[in-house]
Amino acid sequence: MAIRDESAAESNGRRTTRRLRESSVDFEIPFHDVDALQIVWHGHYYKYFEMARTALLRSCKLDGPEVRELGHGMLVIESRCRHVSPLAYGDQIRITAWLADVVHRVHIRYEIQNLTQARRAARGHTMLVATTRRGEMLHRTPRGILDRLLGGDDIER
Repeated sequence: MAIRDESAAESNGRRTTRRLRESSVDFEIPFHDVDALQIVWHGHYYKYFEMARTALLRSCKLDGPEVRELGHGMLVIESRCRHVSPLAYGDQIRITAWLADVVHRVHIRYEIQNLTQARRAARGHTMLVATTRRGEMLHRTPRGILDRLLGGDDIER
């Protein structure tokens, strides 16, 4: 598994999405991820999103223990995956995650590219909210988390 960290603000040709920060993970589909039809079971795509989200948040110094050190937690409150083309055992893939918005919720978008077949396999998103140490949801992303997500950049509040 290879991990790349990139900051970007680009267009994918079909849809323009501002990318506040971006990370990618390269991965080979293992045998245990395929089903009886010899394609990746649909639920594993969320696992792949999680791999890229973890790389992205680690690049911001917001892995689980670091979020807790700031006195907060983070919960996924929404997730979506649009399957475009199936993945199979041995396919080389690149999962890219980027921050799309961070003020009220942390909105992370994803794209899975099948490098073996040179085509998109899926795209999706998750929404996360910050919580207090006790798990109470907050209406805005706390300053300490925002600073790490944006690398200290000033944003409109």
